[in-house]
Amino acid sequence: MIDVDIAVIGSGSGNSLLTEDLSHRSFAVIEGGEVFGGTCLNVGCIPTKMFVHVAEVARSVSEGARLGVDATLQQVRFADVRDRVFGRIDPIATAGEAYRRDAEGVHLLRGHAHFVGPRTLGVDLLDGGSEEVRAGQVVLAAGAHAVIPGQLAEAAEREGVTLHTSDTVMRLPELPGRMLVIGGGFIAAELAHVFSSYGTRVVVSARGEALLRHLDTDISTRFTQAAREQWDVRTGTTVTDLVREHGAITATLSDGSVVTTDVVLIAAGRHPNSAGLDPAAGGVDLHDDGRVVVDAHGRTTAEGVWALGDISSPFQLKHVANHEARVVAHNLAHPDDLQEIDHDALPAAVFTHPQVAHVGMTEEEAVAAGIDVAVKVQSYGDTAYGWAMEDTTSICKVIADRSTGRLVGAHLIGPEASTLVQPLVQMMAFGQSVAEVSRGQYWIHPALTEVVENALLGLDLNPIEDHIESPPDA
Repeated sequence: MIDVDIAVIGSGSGNSLLTEDLSHRSFAVIEGGEVFGGTCLNVGCIPTKMFVHVAEVARSVSEGARLGVDATLQQVRFADVRDRVFGRIDPIATAGEAYRRDAEGVHLLRGHAHFVGPRTLGVDLLDGGSEEVRAGQVVLAAGAHAVIPGQLAEAAEREGVTLHTSDTVMRLPELPGRMLVIGGGFIAAELAHVFSSYGTRVVVSARGEALLRHLDTDISTRFTQAAREQWDVRTGTTVTDLVREHGAITATLSDGSVVTTDVVLIAAGRHPNSAGLDPAAGGVDLHDDGRVVVDAHGRTTAEGVWALGDISSPFQLKHVANHEARVVAHNLAHPDDLQEIDHDALPAAVFTHPQVAHVGMTEEEAVAAGIDVAVKVQSYGDTAYGWAMEDTTSICKVIADRSTGRLVGAHLIGPEASTLVQPLVQMMAFGQSVAEVSRGQYWIHPALTEVVENALLGLDLNPIEDHIESPPDA
């Protein structure tokens, strides 16, 4: 039996709970994955974006002709890209594990944890054996895992087909000639972009009639059109069967079509790693979708048990998990001064081609909420830098409350969308009005940020003076 003040399950954002404010507490850090450091570092945000950057460089070669630059892409050396990416990431994961293992006051346990009672955990160690941990406080930060539909798993097992997920596909031994991507969300969009830009022939099978369909309709529609121009996109389909024959994989789709491929990538979503924790034994309740129930402070339904990140949050985003970890760390250190988790003005981006970013409500959500909506769709191509890029498809869409002059949502599709969205995030986070942001500062001409400036200026609001706050009296 190991007795500690705080037990943390998961070494992603949960690893950051070991703060200076809690340095006098004893910890157990429990990680059951093959590698230390969580999803983002090892199989998520960081390696995928390193692969995406290479994809952007490769794609720019073929897109240069419309600007007067004739060039040919000779090849993308996939093995070199892969080894460069993981040659940087793997040592970070290894060093992080060693640092925690050697830290004073920290017990690092490599194994799978589950509740055996209130704030008491059984740990099945990866190298055999077991351990029991009793803690004053427990933090669930075990993340989520890729979902593989049961029917496909059965067919793959029957046929000896390896089904890849984002956890494994970036470590393929060589670049596949053909790939079937199953899914229509952000993981499917990003990895389809990566492999198609590297030279793989990509087919995307998505259940819905559009890709990225959780986004604003204008953005989803534009992205689906752009995707069809790059990949073989089969919307409104599911994969009903897989067969291995003649060294290839044949997939049958629900519309009767057949796809022959070398690699099958499942990008059908991720599910919280909650079931294996036996949460009921610890008094921890779950939502119907498997997420751990938490209150505004990160507390679960069990006394002394907290949760953060993908295991409890409705937003599977690293910047959300980091924010929740900061809040929980504060609350563990200052139980008489609890902070609340803030999910307002929450942005996200999809690093595909074209890039997509958003914050706040869609137009449909704003209308349904009864807001007096003002909308402006600003084309990149109507700004000076858009002329430089010869852009004809990218937009910045802003949605404001006409009565208050404040932004309620923003949606971009096009180059640098993930960067251009940030001033819109800031104005929503700090409650700044459209008038303040659009007229209260300089915007560099002719930078691409003029797309955002012009979108804000184009909103049909009440007279701009109505929303400019008077300076305080001297």
